[in-house]
Amino acid sequence: MLRPAWAAEHDFDVFHVQFGFDAWEPSDLARLVDTLHQRDRALVHTVHDLRNPHHADRSLHDAQLDVLVPAADAVITLTPGAAREISRRWGRTATVLPHPHVVELSRLGRGTSPARGSTFRVGLHVKSLRASMEPLRLLPDLVQAVRDLPNAVLQVNGHRDVLDPDGDHRAAQLASYLERGAARGDLELRVHDFLPDGELWSYLESLDVSVLPYRFGTHSGWLEACRDLGTAVVAPSCGYYADQGPVHSYLHDEEQYDGDSLQKAIHDAWAAGPVAPLRVEMRRAQRARVARAHREIYRSVLR
Repeated sequence: MLRPAWAAEHDFDVFHVQFGFDAWEPSDLARLVDTLHQRDRALVHTVHDLRNPHHADRSLHDAQLDVLVPAADAVITLTPGAAREISRRWGRTATVLPHPHVVELSRLGRGTSPARGSTFRVGLHVKSLRASMEPLRLLPDLVQAVRDLPNAVLQVNGHRDVLDPDGDHRAAQLASYLERGAARGDLELRVHDFLPDGELWSYLESLDVSVLPYRFGTHSGWLEACRDLGTAVVAPSCGYYADQGPVHSYLHDEEQYDGDSLQKAIHDAWAAGPVAPLRVEMRRAQRARVARAHREIYRSVLR
């Protein structure tokens, strides 16, 4: 759909870009914009990422945004902090619409009032290592923070492609650290394939806190899933995670990392106690507000 030929040949009123342009050259996006303008079609862009979590170097994503944001008839983003950055960088006023629920509405509300179990479980999910992730930097401090708490466990989950001996993208240093830590009893290591949604939700529900190991990024759907399910979040200071909802923040970005602040965030999460899942009624009402706002934005750009 990002090909100018597709935009030239198909019938639509509004072209709404959210994801999917990670590998596109800015010149290709510029040709798409020209095609939309020639056809008098409206362009809406939701800025999810101001720093692409998959790109080690930010220059391509910056150049892509330099095409899309100025050209859009309307700009949307998820948090006030991101909107301020958009205003500073491009002089555009973005409509702030919060990230809606990630877990299906039919799945929400199953839990009862929160109560801490006998074990305080801290989860670090290394998935299939994004460029933005630095789990090895965090792990010694996570081990220490958990060691300091009563009946606490550090659980590390990762995908086979990163942690198996014959994995296609094996991170040898990380895998070795985790294997040694598991042998010493410092952590529980669980290696598996990509989790289907149902298993992912059950996994998140089993945690008291989920740690985001990012050194750059902007917003997080993982964070929203944790909010849906009643799992506390420890999030880095980079990006606008704290604008999305209540988190325990620690200092971590591309230039700096403070292990003491991470340990404090873990201890604060323990002291704060269990987190209640967001009510299904709240998420349903939020989804309706977001839908109405999109309808009004589409109407405004068509006018």
